[in-house]
Amino acid sequence: MSASLREPVEFVNCTEKAHAEAILAILNEVIAHSTALYDYRPRSLESMSGWFSARQASSFPVIGAISRSGELLGFASYGTFRAWPAYKYSVEHSVYIHRDHRGKGLAQALMRQLIEQAVAQQYHVMIGGIDETNSASVALHQKLGFSHAGTIRQAGFKFGRWLDLAFYQRILQTPHAPVDG
Repeated sequence: MSASLREPVEFVNCTEKAHAEAILAILNEVIAHSTALYDYRPRSLESMSGWFSARQASSFPVIGAISRSGELLGFASYGTFRAWPAYKYSVEHSVYIHRDHRGKGLAQALMRQLIEQAVAQQYHVMIGGIDETNSASVALHQKLGFSHAGTIRQAGFKFGRWLDLAFYQRILQTPHAPVDG
């Protein structure tokens, strides 16, 4: 538990069986009501099998914040940044919080857990793609030592307007012995 959290939570490694429905509910609310995900249509429960399988196949974490009552309050994960081999030390992350639990320090606590995992797995760069108008996410990333790496103007179109996608990165002190190939 983080001292900055307003309520006690437990951090767990999410599984499809235990958490797919709750993760899906969070994602679909974000898709329907925000520009935090550049997606138009709600996802199906069946899509979560592929989502979890892809993360499991690459040993990518899905970290959940669970309340005392067992509710998934939010989650964070990362995955492949780009598919070419030379990007093997870079990951693109995401963090999503249930709408009823935003502003309580959960995103920061989850991101700290995710950063620790990236260091343990010997990644070098964490990258977040953030809608430029998402000031809360931008502030969170800056607070955690991420720096603005560039913005792609009008990269997306949602809710009748063009969206600018800002990239934030944090360089980690790992891996200890990077190799080509």
